[in-house]
Order: sequence, then structure tokens, then C-alpha cells
Amino acid sequence: MNLNTATLEAPRKARNLGLDLVEKLTTNIRLGQLPAGTKLPSEAEIMKEFCVSRTVVREALSKLQASRLVETRHGIGTFVLPQNSAPSFQISPHQLGTLHEVIALLEFRISIETEASALAAQRRTSENIKEMQIAMLDFSKAIEAGRDAVKADFIFHQEIARATQNKHFQDLMHSLGTDAIPRGRLQTTLPIDTSRLTYLRRVHQEHESIFNAILAQDPEAARAAMRTHLSNSRDRLKKGTPPSN
Repeated sequence: MNLNTATLEAPRKARNLGLDLVEKLTTNIRLGQLPAGTKLPSEAEIMKEFCVSRTVVREALSKLQASRLVETRHGIGTFVLPQNSAPSFQISPHQLGTLHEVIALLEFRISIETEASALAAQRRTSENIKEMQIAMLDFSKAIEAGRDAVKADFIFHQEIARATQNKHFQDLMHSLGTDAIPRGRLQTTLPIDTSRLTYLRRVHQEHESIFNAILAQDPEAARAAMRTHLSNSRDRLKKGTPPSN
């Protein structure tokens, strides 16, 4: 697959900035730093505070609305909703503190993401395809440079959920966040040595298999590729080798 890095660079940066902004605002709401009923700053004020574009701000607010964390009242502003209006399904970091719990989450993801991949193959748009390519490129560049690739990993899976065009899949992946990536929970301090780089390249190949099936609009192949990918992650964990995602 030949990707045009110059074409993808700007959307990639915007995508990462948007995810960062969503995570920061979500954390502030969850911790009560932005209590229910609080009116969020204007788009211009958020742009200035976080040094992002208006497009990034609007996309972030849209994701917060989809997660039922805020609501926008036209002509008035955007307000924080009570926590009981937020999604009831949540997995917090302290729930993923053991190997057994991480494996249990992977088993859950296998059941959900295999079907999401099949739907994505049927419903994906050209924009979804482009965003998956961006995430894959980011992942590849990060591992080759010895950098953390967890965020790019998560964005790839998140984009598959978006490609289903079903908000419930999207909300679920957003609720999981980067904690869904086992490598981010258990292996963040390991250096990128030869054996680890080999396994991360294998993860990238598994991502490519999923992507190619979605690109070809082959739901059965997409379902099988995702099941293989997440099952491999589970099996690597059980064997005590570095997990992928």
C-alpha cells in the first residue's frame, strides 16, 4: 500500500489534536472540574486555550455530545450534562490492573469488534478509508522510530467503529478509550528491541489485513481478520509475550 504522506499529514495532526481535546474535556467532566450545568467556553475561547482550529473544536464537541457528556442549546451555548446522563458502560483504568482483567476485556472486544469490522466493510466511506490509512501510517512511523504507538493503534480501531455508521459502536469505543489497548496498560515501559519491533510489525500486518478487507468491502474477510488480530493479542498475553491490541 502506497500512502502519500504529504497529503495525509494535515488530517493526521488534526485527528490527534481532536482526540487530545476530547480526552482533556472528558477528564475535566468526569472529575467534576466541569460540574453539571456548567456552560463551556465559546469555540473561540477553546481554540485559544488549546491552540487548535475551529474544526478540531467542533469535532471534539460533537464527540462529547455523542457520549452524552454535553448538550448544545442553539443560540445559547454548550452545557455539561449530569453524570447520570452519560453512558452507563464505562471501564476505568483501575479495572484493568491485572492480566486477567485485560484478557477479559479482549474477549469482550472480540465479540464486538468482529461484527463492527463486518459492518464497516459494508458501510465505510472514502473518508473512513482515509482516516484508517492515516492511523496505520502513524502506527508504522511510530514503531520504526521507537515511539509509543498506542494512540495511533486506538485511532485505527476507533475509525472502524465510526465506519459502521452506528453510533452505539462509536460510543462504546470512545468509552473504552486508549485503555482498550493492552499494550498501553501492561507494556508502556518496555524498550523497542528487535523482538518487540518484530511483533509490532506483525501487529501492523494484522491491521493491514483488516483494512484491506474493509477496503474491498468484504464483510466476511473483515470479520475473520479482526477476530484473528484480537485473538492473537489474547494468545500473546496468555503466553506472556508483549500484547498488541
